[in-house]
Amino acid sequence: MIMDFLKSAFRNLKRKRTRTVLTVLGITIGVSSVIIISNISQCGTDSLNNELNSLGLSGLSISVNDGKNASITEDDLSLIRKFSQVEQATPVLMENTRVAVRNNTTTALLWGIDSEASDIISLQVLYGRLLNRRDITTRANVCLVDEQFSKNAYHRSNMIGKTISFPCGGIEQDFTVVGVIKTGTGLLQNLIGNYIPTFVYVPYTTIQAASGQESFDEVAVKICSGDNAENVGEMIVKHLNLRSGTEGAFVSNNLAKQKDGLLQVLDLVTLILSAVGAISLLVASLSIMTVMLVSVNERTREIGIKKALGATRSSIMLEFLFEAGLISLIGCLIGIGAGFLISCAGASAFHVTFHIRIDIILMVTGFSVLSGSVFGVYPAYKAARLKPVDALRQE
Repeated sequence: MIMDFLKSAFRNLKRKRTRTVLTVLGITIGVSSVIIISNISQCGTDSLNNELNSLGLSGLSISVNDGKNASITEDDLSLIRKFSQVEQATPVLMENTRVAVRNNTTTALLWGIDSEASDIISLQVLYGRLLNRRDITTRANVCLVDEQFSKNAYHRSNMIGKTISFPCGGIEQDFTVVGVIKTGTGLLQNLIGNYIPTFVYVPYTTIQAASGQESFDEVAVKICSGDNAENVGEMIVKHLNLRSGTEGAFVSNNLAKQKDGLLQVLDLVTLILSAVGAISLLVASLSIMTVMLVSVNERTREIGIKKALGATRSSIMLEFLFEAGLISLIGCLIGIGAGFLISCAGASAFHVTFHIRIDIILMVTGFSVLSGSVFGVYPAYKAARLKPVDALRQE
């Protein structure tokens, strides 16, 4: 019985191929838009999460409160490391600079880090090595650069052993590149590489020696698994304030919480865009009702003949419902394929990881077929209610 309805639906859809193709195309565009938006959200969320983790936005940041006459010293760093809830803590110094290489200059963000910074800041080494303890103790003029900087300077990823110069602590110095790293996924560099600075990492002691600064800009803290970052941050700040004798001298920033806030904003944008895609899918499904109503009017005599030969209302109604459902299903399958092909191409172009989500496929398929069938109910009901005499009288 079901196979008969399917054969009849295919046969009737072939009668008006152009109209069927246009209706299927509307469903395809609606489904593919939802698929693409969902995949952009997934890739964007994963990539942004990795990018923010690479900048150290996955733990706590302890810094001096604005307007307070205080500083973070080696003694403060030692105190922070003594807390049982602290898995790792590393000093950080930052300054804006301009890097010169091969007669070209570019804006850079200079990071002064410790040899253990890679335990907190995600640094993936592509070539060479990270900073080691010897670099820190000897205040060596060595640095790490990101892959994009190397490509811009030498048109290749590996520039180990090359010399670059930039102001460090206000003094122009030459540095030897000992490592090329990939910061996060490189998504920000791919999208807005002309608007964000290059990252250059040097021993924090080298910046201190050049500037005569003994304090740190901030301390990046990695909290032990299971501990509450907010509570640990408040406890660290409380002890640092007591040590300095100044109320409110230090402040703790829960970077993980800020990162979650950014990801929530991205989820909200995705929800809005998905709603727009769903509306386009509903509009496409509404076109199914229009097509089916036209089909009912065109096939009035055919319906009358079938009812005169003994066809029941339910069989007539199922025939039209199968046609509406088949249009939705065909458009949905093509839309899923097109959506994932476009998503794969985009992910490859921006060098981000792409994963096929079965839940999205099932959700879109169910929504598409259901909406198409719902909008096909009225035309099917109208066809089933036709009286044989009135239908046969229709020209």
